[in-house]
Amino acid sequence: MRAVEFQEYGTPEVLKVVETATPGPGPGQVTVDVAYAGVNFADLKARAAGYRVPSLPFVPGLEVSGRVRAVGSGVEGLAPGQEVVALVDSGAYAEAVVASAATVFPLPDGLDLRTAAALPTVVPTAYALIHDVGRLREGESVLVHGAAGGVGTVAGQLARAAGAGAVYGVSSSAAKADYALRYGYDEVFTADTFTDDILRVTGGRGVDLILDPVGGDTLRRGLGSLAVFGRLVSYGNASGAEPWQVGQSDLAERGVTVAGFSILALAQSAPDALRALTERAFRTVADGTVTVPVTAEFELSEASAAHELMGGRSSTGKLLLRIAD
Repeated sequence: MRAVEFQEYGTPEVLKVVETATPGPGPGQVTVDVAYAGVNFADLKARAAGYRVPSLPFVPGLEVSGRVRAVGSGVEGLAPGQEVVALVDSGAYAEAVVASAATVFPLPDGLDLRTAAALPTVVPTAYALIHDVGRLREGESVLVHGAAGGVGTVAGQLARAAGAGAVYGVSSSAAKADYALRYGYDEVFTADTFTDDILRVTGGRGVDLILDPVGGDTLRRGLGSLAVFGRLVSYGNASGAEPWQVGQSDLAERGVTVAGFSILALAQSAPDALRALTERAFRTVADGTVTVPVTAEFELSEASAAHELMGGRSSTGKLLLRIAD
């Protein structure tokens, strides 16, 4: 089968198409013939800096849609030929990939394989950030960094559906801000001024919930933008800054809290919780509450171009690799 791998860390040009053996499932596993694979910022971090890469060569990719090729022993409820979506540890940039049966889901009702490939990382992540970790309540305000990205566009819609009093976003350009406004946001600010903007639109009160995939100085500035009893959820470190540390002195004065979330970590530590979360999240797409915009599609051999686009910080929505129809 064909796969895209890198044998060294570097720019998108290190991604190469190779021929390799088709993997077979072990106990509790499923092999999926891949139709589409999602492209995520974590893939770029893996290629450039070795994020979650145990050894080289390495095939990146965390989410796929496709058809079950084979099931391992002990797997129930899945059968060869069935259309599915899956979250995987790695290996999605390939014509076939092995996934744990716990993270393989029947294709949601009413969705095609192309649309479904955009779901496994962003929709459960956004759902958890709004509901399970961020615990947004009706009437509260929320600020979402990366509002025009995959998670951001879904989080804006979920916040609006949850009855948020105000939904604010942060993006890196005016064009991306205009794009995000289609997905539930009242206003979208630029990264360099968001703290002043939040204090202005809230009359100095701050927001109740901040969702932050950036880390570093952005996280610290976010803490100062929280209302009394506000919550900040850190779910990434796109800035590449040193891991954040927050102590009681940072939180006690206004009773604010900081939480963390990673869907990949949850898949390892609590697969049953991940499955329940994902099933709830997928229902919001099936019932029309949420749409996931796919804004660009590339052939498997064009993976480097997909990385170039996402790395340039000009992309919006979800990017996909088309591997088979």
